[in-house]
Amino acid sequence: MEGPAGPKGPAGPEEPEPHKWRGWRAAAQEALYGPGGFYRRAEGPAGHFRTSVHASPLFAGAVARLLCRVDEALGRPAALDFVDMAAGRGELATGVLAALPAEVAGRTRAYAVEVAERPAGLDHRIEWLAAPPEGTTGLLFANEWLDNVPVEVAEVDAAGTARLVLVRTDGTERLGEPVGGAEARWLERWWPLPGAAGLRAEIGLPRDESWASAVATLRRGLAVAVDYAHTADARPPFGTLTGFREGRETTPVPDGSCDITAHVALDACALPGGRVLRQREALHALGVTGARPPLTLASTDPAAYVRALAGAGEAAELTAAGGLGDFGWLVQPVGIPDPFRA
Repeated sequence: MEGPAGPKGPAGPEEPEPHKWRGWRAAAQEALYGPGGFYRRAEGPAGHFRTSVHASPLFAGAVARLLCRVDEALGRPAALDFVDMAAGRGELATGVLAALPAEVAGRTRAYAVEVAERPAGLDHRIEWLAAPPEGTTGLLFANEWLDNVPVEVAEVDAAGTARLVLVRTDGTERLGEPVGGAEARWLERWWPLPGAAGLRAEIGLPRDESWASAVATLRRGLAVAVDYAHTADARPPFGTLTGFREGRETTPVPDGSCDITAHVALDACALPGGRVLRQREALHALGVTGARPPLTLASTDPAAYVRALAGAGEAAELTAAGGLGDFGWLVQPVGIPDPFRA
Protein backbone atom coordinates (compact mmCIF):
# COMPACT_ATOMS: atom_id res chain seq x y z
CA MET A 1 0.00 0.00 0.00
CA GLU A 2 1.48 3.33 -1.02
CA GLY A 3 0.95 6.49 1.00
CA PRO A 4 -1.78 9.09 0.51
CA ALA A 5 -1.92 10.96 -2.77
CA GLY A 6 -0.30 14.38 -2.56
CA PRO A 7 -1.75 17.70 -3.74
CA LYS A 8 -2.69 17.87 -7.40
CA GLY A 9 -0.17 19.65 -9.60
CA PRO A 10 -0.61 21.13 -13.07
CA ALA A 11 -2.44 18.88 -15.51
CA GLY A 12 -0.03 16.73 -17.49
CA PRO A 13 -0.48 14.10 -20.16
CA GLU A 14 -3.01 11.41 -19.22
CA GLU A 15 -1.39 8.33 -17.73
CA PRO A 16 -1.47 5.12 -19.75
CA GLU A 17 -4.39 2.94 -18.62
CA PRO A 18 -2.29 0.34 -16.72
CA HIS A 19 -0.79 3.14 -14.59
CA LYS A 20 -3.97 5.17 -13.97
CA TRP A 21 -5.08 5.53 -10.34
CA ARG A 22 -8.81 4.96 -9.82
CA GLY A 23 -11.12 4.12 -6.98
CA TRP A 24 -11.95 0.44 -6.58
CA ARG A 25 -15.51 1.02 -7.77
CA ALA A 26 -14.52 2.27 -11.23
CA ALA A 27 -11.66 -0.21 -11.53
CA ALA A 28 -13.82 -3.22 -10.63
CA GLN A 29 -16.69 -2.05 -12.84
CA GLU A 30 -14.45 -2.12 -15.90
CA ALA A 31 -12.65 -5.32 -14.89
CA LEU A 32 -15.89 -7.24 -14.33
CA TYR A 33 -18.32 -5.77 -16.85
CA GLY A 34 -16.35 -3.78 -19.42
CA PRO A 35 -15.34 -5.09 -22.86
CA GLY A 36 -13.44 -8.32 -22.22
CA GLY A 37 -14.46 -8.16 -18.53
CA PHE A 38 -14.55 -11.20 -16.28
CA TYR A 39 -18.33 -11.67 -16.48
CA ARG A 40 -18.31 -11.53 -20.27
CA ARG A 41 -15.90 -14.46 -20.62
CA ALA A 42 -17.10 -17.63 -22.33
CA GLU A 43 -16.63 -20.01 -19.39
CA GLY A 44 -18.96 -18.03 -17.14
CA PRO A 45 -18.79 -17.78 -13.34
CA ALA A 46 -19.00 -21.57 -12.88
CA GLY A 47 -15.55 -21.83 -14.42
CA HIS A 48 -14.07 -20.00 -11.43
CA PHE A 49 -16.20 -20.55 -8.35
CA ARG A 50 -19.02 -22.71 -7.04
CA THR A 51 -22.25 -21.14 -5.82
CA SER A 52 -25.22 -22.81 -4.14
CA VAL A 53 -26.80 -23.10 -7.59
CA HIS A 54 -23.88 -25.23 -8.81
CA ALA A 55 -23.57 -27.21 -5.56
CA SER A 56 -26.87 -29.04 -5.87
CA PRO A 57 -30.19 -29.07 -7.76
CA LEU A 58 -31.77 -29.02 -4.29
CA PHE A 59 -31.17 -25.26 -4.28
CA ALA A 60 -33.21 -24.68 -7.44
CA GLY A 61 -35.89 -26.98 -6.01
CA ALA A 62 -36.07 -24.85 -2.86
CA VAL A 63 -36.35 -21.65 -4.92
CA ALA A 64 -39.15 -23.30 -6.95
CA ARG A 65 -41.02 -24.05 -3.70
CA LEU A 66 -40.53 -20.45 -2.64
CA LEU A 67 -41.96 -19.30 -5.97
CA CYS A 68 -44.98 -21.53 -5.33
CA ARG A 69 -45.47 -19.87 -1.92
CA VAL A 70 -45.32 -16.46 -3.58
CA ASP A 71 -47.80 -17.70 -6.19
CA GLU A 72 -50.24 -18.67 -3.42
CA ALA A 73 -49.82 -15.31 -1.69
CA LEU A 74 -50.54 -13.55 -4.99
CA GLY A 75 -53.72 -15.56 -5.52
CA ARG A 76 -52.32 -17.65 -8.40
CA PRO A 77 -52.16 -14.95 -11.08
CA ALA A 78 -52.54 -15.80 -14.77
CA ALA A 79 -48.88 -14.83 -15.29
CA LEU A 80 -46.27 -15.49 -12.59
CA ASP A 81 -42.84 -13.90 -13.03
CA PHE A 82 -39.50 -15.34 -11.96
CA VAL A 83 -36.54 -12.97 -12.36
CA ASP A 84 -33.04 -14.45 -11.90
CA MET A 85 -30.59 -11.60 -11.26
CA ALA A 86 -26.92 -12.19 -12.20
CA ALA A 87 -28.03 -15.37 -13.92
CA GLY A 88 -24.62 -16.67 -14.95
CA ARG A 89 -25.47 -19.01 -17.78
CA GLY A 90 -29.10 -19.49 -16.75
CA GLU A 91 -28.53 -22.45 -14.44
CA LEU A 92 -30.93 -21.34 -11.70
CA ALA A 93 -33.76 -20.30 -14.01
CA THR A 94 -33.43 -23.62 -15.86
CA GLY A 95 -33.51 -25.58 -12.59
CA VAL A 96 -36.48 -23.68 -11.21
CA LEU A 97 -38.58 -24.26 -14.32
CA ALA A 98 -37.74 -27.97 -14.20
CA ALA A 99 -38.71 -28.23 -10.51
CA LEU A 100 -42.04 -26.39 -10.70
CA PRO A 101 -45.33 -28.30 -10.80
CA ALA A 102 -46.59 -28.39 -14.39
CA GLU A 103 -49.55 -26.09 -13.68
CA VAL A 104 -47.32 -23.42 -12.13
CA ALA A 105 -44.62 -23.79 -14.80
CA GLY A 106 -47.26 -23.22 -17.46
CA ARG A 107 -48.03 -19.76 -15.98
CA THR A 108 -44.43 -18.79 -15.23
CA ARG A 109 -42.53 -16.19 -17.25
CA ALA A 110 -38.82 -16.65 -16.55
CA TYR A 111 -36.26 -13.87 -17.03
CA ALA A 112 -32.48 -14.24 -16.76
CA VAL A 113 -30.66 -10.94 -16.15
CA GLU A 114 -26.98 -10.99 -17.13
CA VAL A 115 -24.41 -8.87 -19.00
CA ALA A 116 -23.01 -11.80 -21.01
CA GLU A 117 -24.54 -13.05 -24.25
CA ARG A 118 -27.37 -15.57 -24.13
CA PRO A 119 -25.95 -19.10 -23.96
CA ALA A 120 -26.61 -21.40 -26.90
CA GLY A 121 -29.26 -24.02 -26.19
CA LEU A 122 -30.87 -22.22 -23.26
CA ASP A 123 -34.51 -23.14 -22.63
CA HIS A 124 -36.61 -21.03 -25.01
CA ARG A 125 -38.98 -20.18 -22.16
CA ILE A 126 -36.28 -18.06 -20.49
CA GLU A 127 -36.05 -14.47 -21.72
CA TRP A 128 -32.47 -13.12 -21.60
CA LEU A 129 -32.17 -9.48 -20.50
CA ALA A 130 -29.50 -6.96 -19.51
CA ALA A 131 -31.73 -5.41 -16.81
CA PRO A 132 -34.73 -6.67 -14.82
CA PRO A 133 -38.11 -6.07 -16.47
CA GLU A 134 -40.39 -3.46 -14.97
CA GLY A 135 -43.75 -4.17 -13.35
CA THR A 136 -43.30 -7.88 -12.58
CA THR A 137 -45.50 -9.96 -10.31
CA GLY A 138 -43.75 -12.87 -8.62
CA LEU A 139 -40.24 -13.59 -7.32
CA LEU A 140 -37.05 -11.66 -8.01
CA PHE A 141 -34.09 -13.77 -6.85
CA ALA A 142 -30.52 -12.46 -6.72
CA ASN A 143 -28.01 -15.19 -5.86
CA GLU A 144 -24.51 -13.72 -5.36
CA TRP A 145 -25.27 -10.56 -7.29
CA LEU A 146 -24.73 -7.77 -4.77
CA ASP A 147 -21.22 -8.93 -3.84
CA ASN A 148 -20.24 -8.12 -7.45
CA VAL A 149 -21.77 -4.65 -7.44
CA PRO A 150 -18.53 -2.63 -7.29
CA VAL A 151 -17.94 -0.38 -4.30
CA GLU A 152 -15.33 2.04 -3.06
CA VAL A 153 -12.90 0.91 -0.39
CA ALA A 154 -11.91 3.16 2.51
CA GLU A 155 -8.83 2.86 4.71
CA VAL A 156 -7.79 4.80 7.82
CA ASP A 157 -4.49 6.65 7.44
CA ALA A 158 -1.84 7.35 10.09
CA ALA A 159 -3.70 10.49 11.20
CA GLY A 160 -6.93 8.59 11.78
CA THR A 161 -8.69 9.84 8.63
CA ALA A 162 -10.70 7.47 6.42
CA ARG A 163 -9.50 7.86 2.83
CA LEU A 164 -10.55 6.28 -0.45
CA VAL A 165 -8.25 3.51 -1.65
CA LEU A 166 -7.01 4.01 -5.22
CA VAL A 167 -5.79 1.13 -7.36
CA ARG A 168 -3.95 0.52 -10.62
CA THR A 169 -4.79 -2.22 -13.09
CA ASP A 170 -1.95 -4.35 -11.67
CA GLY A 171 -3.52 -4.22 -8.18
CA THR A 172 -1.09 -1.71 -6.65
CA GLU A 173 -2.89 0.53 -4.15
CA ARG A 174 -2.42 3.95 -2.55
CA LEU A 175 -4.61 6.22 -0.44
CA GLY A 176 -6.51 9.05 -2.08
CA GLU A 177 -8.78 11.82 -0.84
CA PRO A 178 -10.68 11.66 2.46
CA VAL A 179 -14.08 10.02 2.22
CA GLY A 180 -16.79 12.68 2.02
CA GLY A 181 -20.42 13.35 1.21
CA ALA A 182 -22.92 10.51 1.00
CA GLU A 183 -20.14 7.92 1.26
CA ALA A 184 -18.94 9.39 4.56
CA ARG A 185 -22.51 9.43 5.87
CA TRP A 186 -22.93 5.78 4.85
CA LEU A 187 -19.76 4.82 6.74
CA GLU A 188 -20.86 6.74 9.82
CA ARG A 189 -24.26 5.02 9.80
CA TRP A 190 -23.37 1.49 8.73
CA TRP A 191 -19.63 0.87 9.15
CA PRO A 192 -17.98 3.44 11.42
CA LEU A 193 -14.19 3.13 11.34
CA PRO A 194 -12.21 3.73 14.54
CA GLY A 195 -9.12 5.89 14.14
CA ALA A 196 -6.59 3.04 14.01
CA ALA A 197 -4.41 3.12 10.90
CA GLY A 198 -4.97 0.31 8.41
CA LEU A 199 -8.61 -0.44 9.26
CA ARG A 200 -10.68 -0.83 6.09
CA ALA A 201 -14.30 -0.89 4.99
CA GLU A 202 -16.20 -1.35 1.76
CA ILE A 203 -18.67 1.51 1.22
CA GLY A 204 -21.88 -0.33 0.36
CA LEU A 205 -23.94 2.63 -0.88
CA PRO A 206 -24.03 1.44 -4.55
CA ARG A 207 -25.37 -1.93 -3.38
CA ASP A 208 -28.13 -0.27 -1.35
CA GLU A 209 -29.09 1.73 -4.44
CA SER A 210 -28.88 -1.27 -6.79
CA TRP A 211 -31.07 -3.36 -4.49
CA ALA A 212 -33.65 -0.61 -4.11
CA SER A 213 -33.80 -0.26 -7.92
CA ALA A 214 -34.27 -4.01 -8.38
CA VAL A 215 -37.00 -4.20 -5.75
CA ALA A 216 -38.76 -1.26 -7.40
CA THR A 217 -39.28 -3.34 -10.55
CA LEU A 218 -41.67 -5.60 -8.62
CA ARG A 219 -45.33 -4.61 -8.69
CA ARG A 220 -46.16 -7.33 -6.15
CA GLY A 221 -44.29 -10.34 -4.86
CA LEU A 222 -41.01 -11.07 -3.13
CA ALA A 223 -37.40 -10.02 -3.70
CA VAL A 224 -34.58 -12.12 -2.23
CA ALA A 225 -30.85 -11.38 -2.22
CA VAL A 226 -28.53 -14.24 -1.22
CA ASP A 227 -24.90 -13.45 -0.51
CA TYR A 228 -21.81 -13.56 1.64
CA ALA A 229 -22.88 -11.07 4.28
CA HIS A 230 -22.11 -9.32 7.55
CA THR A 231 -24.15 -7.12 9.85
CA ALA A 232 -23.43 -4.05 11.95
CA ASP A 233 -22.62 -6.05 15.07
CA ALA A 234 -19.80 -7.96 13.33
CA ARG A 235 -18.19 -5.91 10.57
CA PRO A 236 -14.75 -7.30 9.57
CA PRO A 237 -12.06 -4.81 10.68
CA PHE A 238 -10.00 -5.01 7.49
CA GLY A 239 -12.79 -5.41 4.94
CA THR A 240 -13.43 -8.42 2.71
CA LEU A 241 -12.31 -7.40 -0.79
CA THR A 242 -10.85 -10.43 -2.56
CA GLY A 243 -10.55 -12.20 -5.89
CA PHE A 244 -11.35 -15.66 -7.28
CA ARG A 245 -9.69 -17.36 -10.23
CA GLU A 246 -10.14 -20.98 -11.37
CA GLY A 247 -11.67 -22.07 -8.08
CA ARG A 248 -9.08 -20.44 -5.83
CA GLU A 249 -9.14 -17.29 -3.76
CA THR A 250 -6.55 -14.82 -4.99
CA THR A 251 -5.40 -11.22 -4.63
CA PRO A 252 -7.97 -8.92 -6.27
CA VAL A 253 -6.44 -7.45 -9.42
CA PRO A 254 -8.73 -5.29 -11.60
CA ASP A 255 -7.45 -6.48 -14.98
CA GLY A 256 -10.35 -8.76 -15.97
CA SER A 257 -8.49 -11.96 -15.09
CA CYS A 258 -10.37 -12.74 -11.86
CA ASP A 259 -13.62 -12.18 -10.04
CA ILE A 260 -13.56 -9.21 -7.66
CA THR A 261 -15.94 -9.55 -4.75
CA ALA A 262 -16.62 -8.27 -1.26
CA HIS A 263 -19.13 -9.41 1.34
CA VAL A 264 -22.38 -7.47 1.53
CA ALA A 265 -23.77 -5.36 4.37
CA LEU A 266 -27.24 -6.81 3.83
CA ASP A 267 -28.67 -4.99 6.83
CA ALA A 268 -27.82 -1.70 5.11
CA CYS A 269 -29.49 -2.86 1.87
CA ALA A 270 -32.75 -3.86 3.57
CA LEU A 271 -35.76 -1.67 2.83
CA PRO A 272 -38.66 -1.23 5.28
CA GLY A 273 -40.26 -4.63 5.89
CA GLY A 274 -37.16 -6.56 4.84
CA ARG A 275 -35.17 -8.87 7.09
CA VAL A 276 -32.07 -11.05 6.91
CA LEU A 277 -32.06 -14.82 7.49
CA ARG A 278 -29.23 -17.34 7.42
CA GLN A 279 -29.31 -19.64 4.41
CA ARG A 280 -29.64 -22.72 6.62
CA GLU A 281 -32.73 -21.19 8.23
CA ALA A 282 -34.28 -20.27 4.88
CA LEU A 283 -33.55 -23.65 3.27
CA HIS A 284 -34.81 -25.58 6.30
CA ALA A 285 -38.08 -23.65 5.98
CA LEU A 286 -38.20 -24.69 2.31
CA GLY A 287 -37.69 -28.38 3.05
CA VAL A 288 -33.91 -28.75 2.62
CA THR A 289 -32.79 -30.35 5.87
CA GLY A 290 -29.88 -32.71 5.21
CA ALA A 291 -31.53 -35.49 7.24
CA ARG A 292 -30.09 -38.93 6.47
CA PRO A 293 -32.50 -41.53 5.05
CA PRO A 294 -33.56 -44.40 7.36
CA LEU A 295 -31.27 -47.43 7.23
CA THR A 296 -34.27 -49.65 6.59
CA LEU A 297 -34.48 -48.12 3.11
CA ALA A 298 -31.08 -49.61 2.29
CA SER A 299 -32.50 -53.12 2.52
CA THR A 300 -35.89 -52.46 0.90
CA ASP A 301 -34.73 -50.16 -1.93
CA PRO A 302 -30.91 -49.84 -2.13
CA ALA A 303 -30.96 -47.52 -5.17
CA ALA A 304 -33.39 -45.13 -3.49
CA TYR A 305 -31.24 -45.21 -0.36
CA VAL A 306 -28.12 -44.22 -2.33
CA ARG A 307 -30.00 -41.36 -4.01
CA ALA A 308 -31.41 -40.15 -0.70
CA LEU A 309 -27.97 -40.34 0.91
CA ALA A 310 -26.44 -38.28 -1.88
CA GLY A 311 -29.23 -35.72 -1.50
CA ALA A 312 -28.60 -35.54 2.24
CA GLY A 313 -24.94 -34.81 1.57
CA GLU A 314 -25.80 -32.02 -0.86
CA ALA A 315 -28.32 -30.56 1.59
CA ALA A 316 -25.68 -30.66 4.33
CA GLU A 317 -23.31 -28.66 2.10
CA LEU A 318 -25.97 -26.05 1.34
CA THR A 319 -26.76 -25.56 5.03
CA ALA A 320 -23.31 -26.08 6.60
CA ALA A 321 -22.08 -23.76 9.33
CA GLY A 322 -18.87 -22.09 8.25
CA GLY A 323 -19.87 -22.53 4.60
CA LEU A 324 -22.88 -21.95 2.37
CA GLY A 325 -25.26 -22.20 5.32
CA ASP A 326 -23.85 -18.95 6.71
CA PHE A 327 -24.89 -16.93 3.66
CA GLY A 328 -27.46 -14.22 4.28
CA TRP A 329 -30.91 -14.15 2.66
CA LEU A 330 -32.36 -10.64 2.50
CA VAL A 331 -36.11 -11.23 2.19
CA GLN A 332 -38.11 -8.23 0.93
CA PRO A 333 -41.91 -8.66 0.51
CA VAL A 334 -43.68 -6.25 -1.84
CA GLY A 335 -47.42 -6.13 -1.24
CA ILE A 336 -47.63 -9.69 0.18
CA PRO A 337 -46.97 -11.25 3.60
CA ASP A 338 -43.46 -12.55 4.31
CA PRO A 339 -43.67 -16.20 3.12
CA PHE A 340 -41.09 -17.24 5.70
CA ARG A 341 -43.39 -16.13 8.51
CA ALA A 342 -46.37 -18.11 7.25
